[in-house]
Amino acid sequence: MALLALLEDYANGRIRRERVFRDHDDFLAHDDDWLISRFRFPRAVLLDLCAELGPVLERATRRNHAIPVQIQVLTTLGFLATGCFQRELADRSGISQPSLSAIISVVLNGILNMVSRYIRFPYTVREQAEIKTQFAAMSGFPNVIGAIDCTHVAIRAPSENEFAYVNRKHVHSINVQIICDSNMTLTNIVARWPGSTHDSFILTHSSVGNRLNAGAVRDGWLLGDSGYPLRRGLLTPILNPQSAEETHYNEVHSRARAVVERAIGILKCRWRALDASGGRLLYHPAKVCKIVRACGVLHNIALRNGIPLPPDLPLPQHYDPEPQPPGRQEGYQRGARIREDVMRRL
Repeated sequence: MALLALLEDYANGRIRRERVFRDHDDFLAHDDDWLISRFRFPRAVLLDLCAELGPVLERATRRNHAIPVQIQVLTTLGFLATGCFQRELADRSGISQPSLSAIISVVLNGILNMVSRYIRFPYTVREQAEIKTQFAAMSGFPNVIGAIDCTHVAIRAPSENEFAYVNRKHVHSINVQIICDSNMTLTNIVARWPGSTHDSFILTHSSVGNRLNAGAVRDGWLLGDSGYPLRRGLLTPILNPQSAEETHYNEVHSRARAVVERAIGILKCRWRALDASGGRLLYHPAKVCKIVRACGVLHNIALRNGIPLPPDLPLPQHYDPEPQPPGRQEGYQRGARIREDVMRRL
């Protein structure tokens, strides 16, 4: 009887449940090779990132067992690096799965606060001049201020507007616009459109597309594949080249534009959550878009610090079949004249 009464008191909350805390692994005690293989950054960069995110993550709490900032940051990076199911990550980190889910959202928001510092499109003449020089040295193509392409990030079929997320491969996805410079640094990332959205539509409705159309860039252009419309600020390949001059133009164009395909491959290789090999992201599309943009920031941080990819990671093959050419749109004639001029200069 006494035991039954004790159990009843416990079930009704009259006896205080003691919280159980598991020890957190000291991940930062490992060497840099181990850290890069699991979190993609060496110790020094991880400490800098923790310091920068600390004010956001050190939430006021009355509890004596708040989850340390380092654990919050590293477990989120571990998820982005591997696409690993959260329960496995929670077990490794010594925290509960619900706590980990909440932590990832907060850390992602903290990283997104850094977007304006790490991902910036080159609108000034000085910024553009440096990028143009680098592209010309790499490929021979003049006046290039960036290479553009889109890539798909697979997601679970959403409960709303499910059909809009089905892409050309019949996979549910987010279609992500990427612009980069010759060093594969991302200068623009747009992650908010369903997988069925045409690449050219995303550019037209992006801030970069609007500013290019408004003449923000007077003497420079992006390079895109044939899925984009030819215009003053965006040069595309020549379909069915008929002369040696046109063939040479396409070869140089391809050599310069290939940098964005390599950038996308490295982005998805370093942050496996974005690649199909890490599994489809099992979140609402809005959260997936946050994950993509956060990975873009982390990609640029890794490049800025010269951090290599782990040697055992196979580089994903970025292959998204080009959408059908959008046809001649406003600005085509001016774009065609510029392309003819570039062919002569090449």
